[in-house]
Amino acid sequence: MNFESDDSPRLAIRSQLNAALNACPLIAILRGITVQDAAAHASVLYEAGFRIIEVPLNSPRPIDSIHAIRQALPADAIVGAGTVLRPHEVRDVQAGGGQLIVMPHGDPAVIETARECGLATAPGVATPTEAFAALNCGADVLKLFPFEQLGPRVLKAWRSVMPADTVLIPVGGVQPADIVSLTAAGANGFGLGSGLYKPGQSVGVTRENAQKYRHVIKPA
Repeated sequence: MNFESDDSPRLAIRSQLNAALNACPLIAILRGITVQDAAAHASVLYEAGFRIIEVPLNSPRPIDSIHAIRQALPADAIVGAGTVLRPHEVRDVQAGGGQLIVMPHGDPAVIETARECGLATAPGVATPTEAFAALNCGADVLKLFPFEQLGPRVLKAWRSVMPADTVLIPVGGVQPADIVSLTAAGANGFGLGSGLYKPGQSVGVTRENAQKYRHVIKPA
């Protein structure tokens, strides 16, 4: 998968996002993570092969967690924020070292602010109209959300009409057993929430869950 070259200041982060998804199409969503636990869980995910980690903004002190993860991981990891609802939150994420803005919706103002800040964007879309609107606003990838509502048939239908280089990422209810069929249907990546991490779980459980998903992507 390749992003089109352009002259925007976001070219470097788009290239890094492309490389991260190619290295491992699994995106860790650490909803509810605490600052004290953030770096440790992120580190075991990185060791398992994950290269994109998201901290939703409805977590405790999310910007501090983003900063802690950014400081703990090598430069090839992308650290982002999820549940970004307002433009001013984009600048908070940027100040904390975040590089990726993930949204449950497709607010053009949030996408535009992220573009101005040189950050990558992954707006949430649930219809083709929303998907094309987000692409027209300059979205880097599309978050198919909630994927439990959409399903693999919708993903396959979207793939047949979207531009060939559109990056489609199902989020919501994706289990290890779903990865192979969803990849065949056209998914480029997968946002993993409670199947990977739940607030309060041990680092060992996070490692075990990560390996279950990772094994499907790259069997031992």
